[in-house]
Amino acid sequence: MEAYYPRLVEPVRRIGKIDFDFSRHIAVMAIINRTPNSGLDPNRSMSVEPLIATAERAVREGAEWVDVGGRAFRPGRVVTTEEEINRVTPVIQGIRGVTDAVISVDTHLPEVAEAAFECGADVVNDTNGLRTPGLAALVAKTGMGVVITHSQSGPADPDIRTPYTDVVRDVCDFLRDRVTMALNAGIKPEKIFIDPGHDLNKTTAESIEVTRRLAEIAVLGFPLVAAVSNKDFIEESLEAERGSDEVRVGTVATNTICAYLGARVIRVHEVAPNVTAMKSVETLLGMA
Repeated sequence: MEAYYPRLVEPVRRIGKIDFDFSRHIAVMAIINRTPNSGLDPNRSMSVEPLIATAERAVREGAEWVDVGGRAFRPGRVVTTEEEINRVTPVIQGIRGVTDAVISVDTHLPEVAEAAFECGADVVNDTNGLRTPGLAALVAKTGMGVVITHSQSGPADPDIRTPYTDVVRDVCDFLRDRVTMALNAGIKPEKIFIDPGHDLNKTTAESIEVTRRLAEIAVLGFPLVAAVSNKDFIEESLEAERGSDEVRVGTVATNTICAYLGARVIRVHEVAPNVTAMKSVETLLGMA
């Protein structure tokens, strides 16, 4: 398994007030969830101030990007559009008041994305792959960035899976199609990121296969986001308890493999150890 150095579309990008060169740098994105049911997140809270404090700490520890979400992907109680807006906007506004870090909003709804943009968000992190009508147009109009993620169902939908012919090939075909749709909608190439959607409508074996063959997805050329932090496939492959040290170490190891195989953004709950790991990867791969 050789290291993969993806040939990136517009590797040098300005996102918000920060300049990135993804040919030479792996960015760390910190997760900030204002939800009661994000089971993977030890930092989740329904209170605004602790979440702002978590974001400030994450930036101090080296995160350059903060991802704010108001609903979990997994099935659960229905969250209305208004409720999601009320969850994320005060957090985004509060974080923007204390840092120039990139802020993304984890949503698939154009109404939420627009409200987040007005509060200072720079990017839409869409786990629904731009399938919601109006979202691509909103991203194009505002000039926001977008993370296009592979999934079969949408956030909070029942986890009904269609068998994969070849999970990696199917993920690539989906992302290639959605990127084409985004470009046709007027989203600029330098605004696009891709995410293979580890654990989203995928078994542990399928998420491991995606990780092992990540270079086949990174070859699409848009900076790849690895969102593996504390996910079930790590826990199950280690036969470890949720929230355990084994899962935390497994997350760092998996992020390291993902970066080795071409990921250029990692999305994490624990910032400090992953920042250290990515600095080591950059040095060892000759990127720094």
